[in-house]
Formats: sequence, C-alpha cells, structure tokens
Amino acid sequence: MHTRRHFLRTAIQSGIIISIPEKAVHAIKQLKGLVKVGVITDLHQDIMHDGPVRMKAFLDKMKSQRPDALLQMGDFAYPGDKNKEVIDMFNSAHQLRMHVIGNHDTDDGYTSEQCVQYWGMASRYYTKMINGICFIILDANDKGSPIYKSGYPSYINKEQVDWLRSKLEEVDAPVVIISHQPLAGVSSVDNAAEIQELLSKHSDKILLALNGHTHLNAAVEVNGINYVHINSASYFWVGSNYIHDSYPKEMIKDHEWIAYTCPYQDALFSMLTIDPIKLVVAIEGASSKWVGKSPEELGYDGLNSIGSDAAIAPMISNRTFRKPVA
Repeated sequence: MHTRRHFLRTAIQSGIIISIPEKAVHAIKQLKGLVKVGVITDLHQDIMHDGPVRMKAFLDKMKSQRPDALLQMGDFAYPGDKNKEVIDMFNSAHQLRMHVIGNHDTDDGYTSEQCVQYWGMASRYYTKMINGICFIILDANDKGSPIYKSGYPSYINKEQVDWLRSKLEEVDAPVVIISHQPLAGVSSVDNAAEIQELLSKHSDKILLALNGHTHLNAAVEVNGINYVHINSASYFWVGSNYIHDSYPKEMIKDHEWIAYTCPYQDALFSMLTIDPIKLVVAIEGASSKWVGKSPEELGYDGLNSIGSDAAIAPMISNRTFRKPVA
C-alpha cells in the first residue's frame, strides 16, 4: 500500500508533469532563450533564529545556478535596520531582483510604504521584464473586502484589479503572475473568483501564477491557468494548540514563536525555468526533514482539510508544465 509519505517522496524525486494550456505555448515560443528565476518565500526572518543562514543557503545555490533574476514572495523581513543584514544579502546577490509584500511584513507597526522604500521596490505592485517574460507582481494585502471578517486582509482592490486588467491587455509577452497570498486553492484571496475570471481571459499569455503564504506544497488548475503554492523556506505553522520544543529550550526562549511551528531542517527554495525550445515551464524543488515532531506526529487537525491538491510536508515538488500531447 502506498502511504502519503511514500507518495510525497516519489513526487519530489520523479516530478509532477502538468500540461501548459495550448494557448500559452505560442507565448513561450516568442522567447529568445532559456529564462531562469530563483524563488524563495516565507523566510520569516522575524520568527526564525537562523534567517540569514537559510538565505545564505539559497544564495549559494543561486550562485552556482546563475539565474537571470531572484524573487522573494513575501513574509520576508521587517523593513528596518534590525533586518538590514538579511535584506542586504538578498538585494546585493543579483542586479535583477523582485520583492513581494507579505501579510507579516507589516507586523510590529511597519507599513507597506516602508517595505517599498527599505527593500528597494518600484511600487507595492508593479511589472518587471526578465529576458522577455513579463512578471506581474501583485499586493494582496488591500483592505476593503466586502466579505472581510477578521485577521489579515487578503484582497486585491478595484484600483489594483483595474491596473492588472490594463497590464494584461497591453503586454505582448509571456506572463507570470506573482502574489504572496494565493489567487486559487487553499486560503485564496477574498475576490479569488474575480481574479481567476480576469486571468482566464488572458490564458493565451499567462504561463503560471505563483504564490507563497500557505507554507504548503500545492498546485491547482483553474480555467486554463496553473496556480502553484511555493512552500516556506522555514517552517509550517501549527499554532497555539501544538506548542512544542523543536529546538533547545534556550533558543526557543529567545525566539518564542518557533514553538508554534514545525521547522524544516534545511531551507526550501526553487528555480523557475522557462524553456522556449522544449516548450517547458519547470519548477525545480527541494526536500528536507522536520526538526522535531511533524504536524502529523503532533496530531495537527488541519491535515485532512487542505484538499487533494496540497500537502503539508518539508518539500517543494519538482513540477514540469509542458505542451499537451496531441
């Protein structure tokens, strides 16, 4: 019998093959050469004790892989001098870099304007051309959702939706959509249906939509668009009902929120590769181990509520999106 653990191990080793919508194949053919972007998300420098170590592991790997750009997708590090080391590490590692604002980046009194200024962003949402690919970076932390109830805002307001619509209409290049909060699947933004409908109208140019936030290894396809959740570099959050010591008590004492998590032994990150010759979009993942008990061993009750397209695991699956077989 194939266990959940066996399935996950097989997935990371052999990879998951998913079809690119036929309409988007033409967009890939426009590219002049291979495009590679190093991706990391949810480092949580302000929770973890070893944020700079995890960032160094990512950057060391990227140094050998020589990507065309670097991307961090939010919940990175408060935009202040206390985190200057890890922010400078990322910003100095590559001339072309992209930042996304996560919901936790404005904790402790910080603002999105400070993220823009301190991190060196063009704006809180913007576009970036990387070797013929248009990356559209969104900020899903808008207030004003008509169905908002509590917690962190997870919404893209009318002003930003109108901006997104105009960009999708005017761009004549393959597109990758980037957000912190998911636009589809588990924990998607309040107006996910609206965003999905808009994106589906441009499935002829959208190659992929990537997000962080959920700390899950997940993917879902909606109306011709593939949405991929990239796992956290650091941990899975289990919350106050499952507080435990994964690291020595002395360290937990100085970093109390780690006790609410199941950390990953090694930093997780990925490489996004777009190949116009093979007509393939690929995500090269990574795998690690839990530090201490896993969510399953703790009896975490969210294991069965995340859906069949997602997994709680210290891994990012290898995923290959290719031209459908006729």
